[in-house]
Amino acid sequence: MNHNQDPHDRRRLTDRPAALVLAFSLLLAWAPPLLAGPIEQVLAMDQASLVVGPAGQRLINHHASTPMIPASTMKLVTALAAIERWGLAHRFTTEVLLDANRRLWIKGGGDPYLVAEEIDRLVQALKTGGLDRVSGLGLDDGLYASDLRVPGRSGSNNPYDAPLSALAVNFNTVNLSIGQAGIRSGEPQTPLTATGLRLGAGLGAGTHRINLGTRASALTYFAEILTAKLRQAGIQVEDDLLMGPVPASAKRLHAHANSRSLEQIIRGMLEYSNNFVANNLFLLLGERAGETNFAQAQQQIEDWARRKFGWRNFRIEDGAGLSRGNRLSGEQLIELLGALADYRPLLPEQDNEPRVRAKTGTLSGVSCYAGFVERPGGWVPFSLMINQPAPHDLRRRLAQALADAPTLATPAP
Repeated sequence: MNHNQDPHDRRRLTDRPAALVLAFSLLLAWAPPLLAGPIEQVLAMDQASLVVGPAGQRLINHHASTPMIPASTMKLVTALAAIERWGLAHRFTTEVLLDANRRLWIKGGGDPYLVAEEIDRLVQALKTGGLDRVSGLGLDDGLYASDLRVPGRSGSNNPYDAPLSALAVNFNTVNLSIGQAGIRSGEPQTPLTATGLRLGAGLGAGTHRINLGTRASALTYFAEILTAKLRQAGIQVEDDLLMGPVPASAKRLHAHANSRSLEQIIRGMLEYSNNFVANNLFLLLGERAGETNFAQAQQQIEDWARRKFGWRNFRIEDGAGLSRGNRLSGEQLIELLGALADYRPLLPEQDNEPRVRAKTGTLSGVSCYAGFVERPGGWVPFSLMINQPAPHDLRRRLAQALADAPTLATPAP
């Protein structure tokens, strides 16, 4: 050591280990939110709610009564309301009628799962019934209000932004395959139509599933698919399309009941988070005297929730969770899950984790997860709502931690 060194410098060298210890201690004091497990990370968030366990048996109770944006966990509300209204065995129907001029009329009943394979079944029933020729098609979409606006729906061409209509095929989306051979249908059961060619014209190579954009386009596409299917079955169809109410004199030929039950529809809706299905169910729950709109459905579902659960501080604007105006609290979701306990198998199983059955919810800055986790004592309901930026995998890691943790408790403030 240089004995001519300033004594202050020597003291700084002597004190350096102590300074390092102090710095490391400060790092540890600051680091727990980063190093902690997923449960602790959520409990450290200002805009997050985590509730685990039913009332009276709470394991975690963090911001339980705070209303938050639920995103697609709102589909659990729609699912329960639909089950209670119709029952799991219910099948949605679509009426087919023939007027005096041999125009074939289709009266939309809001069947959310009227996919191409169902159109095949409908057409086969008409063929079996002896139908061989029609002068044109008529589409009656009057069940839904003409000025229908979906809360939270954006103008993207993504499938989750599909328009709603009481008559729809393939969830008002089109699946296209584009390559060197040009534009082709992306699925064998669905013929390529003029609407598909128009929508595919500006797309690059690859497979695309896009929505039909507008209700008018959706109805035109339905007529194109039905016309193609009728002709494939050997039924002559003139290219003459009318849209409006079914004439009073038209006679019913067939009432097509969907091959899928409500149980199957709800299972698919929750697994694939299908906004089109959820909001069609939502609108049908609001139907009165043959008409429905979002205002009616909102009032109907909110009144149902007040009667069933006694909820007060909440807001339901759509059935899919698209709207950022929706508000539910964690304890309200737990109450809902209590009523859904017998229907737990309808909820999606978390990837590679059979101990978790839950529904995700995602919007920009919103990450939610609600359902059931299996612990040593049995299945336990949980609700997670994060209304701030969060790691995309946090909710799944949290559910895993809820299943693995030997004990659970909300830490004392």
